[in-house]
Amino acid sequence: MRAVVVESCFGNTSKVADAIIEGLNSAGVEVERFPAGSAPRRLSADLVLVGAPTHNMSLPTPASRGQAVEKGGTAPARGVREWIADLESVDGRIVAFSTTAGGMFAGSAGKAIVKEFKRRKIRAERGQDFTVKGTPGPLADGELERAREWGRTVGGSQV
Repeated sequence: MRAVVVESCFGNTSKVADAIIEGLNSAGVEVERFPAGSAPRRLSADLVLVGAPTHNMSLPTPASRGQAVEKGGTAPARGVREWIADLESVDGRIVAFSTTAGGMFAGSAGKAIVKEFKRRKIRAERGQDFTVKGTPGPLADGELERAREWGRTVGGSQV
């Protein structure tokens, strides 16, 4: 089994997660999707993909999620950062992905996810960043197709 844990504030990261899942499914991979705020504290899967939007060059915080709501988004009370901090155990290959505005100074939630796991002495890999056009999006042209293809590729390497 494969698992996808995702946090999204404007829906872009959620759309990317859905496209990745489509790609995984097309590679014959069974996937379970969890919102970060309700993901299990013990997770065992061959592959665990963890995704979040980039806020302030890193992972969302309660404050940045509040700012997203002020800008018209919706945000969970708990996100990927809190899920990783509260994990009891996670088994399987962990690969991070994120949405970002792109560019040299945009940062990456994917990079921050890997760092958070490292702090917990859990190995994780940085996967792909997917570009959005501005804070609320939309995703840049071709990004959903790229996410599907990445899902097929990362899923196929696990079968």
